Amino acid sequence: MPYRKKEIEKVYYRIGEVAEMFNVNVSLIRFWEKEFDIIKPHRNKKGNRFFTKQDVDNFHLIYHLVKERGYTLQGAREKMKENPDELSGNLELVKTLQNLKAFLLELKDGL
Repeated sequence: MPYRKKEIEKVYYRIGEVAEMFNVNVSLIRFWEKEFDIIKPHRNKKGNRFFTKQDVDNFHLIYHLVKERGYTLQGAREKMKENPDELSGNLELVKTLQNLKAFLLELKDGL
């Protein structure tokens, strides 16, 4: 069995890295942090924000509701409170479909 290099997953992400993941400004990440109480970044002595994988997943959820589905901030907050399990399941499905789409596009380009 060939050796597979295990991907290293980061524990903490800087605010710039999170903004780059979603292709948004850093100020929007700061704004969402203030608006949604589920995002609690760790801060160092200088006050720099460090986001965990759970925070990034919450940003995915917020991004999906606000940017892709067109919810208002208040609507997104309410939706997250009423059915958090359903939303996280839907988000996982969306991520899987996006990965599948990327794979198929790569395959198409290879032909």
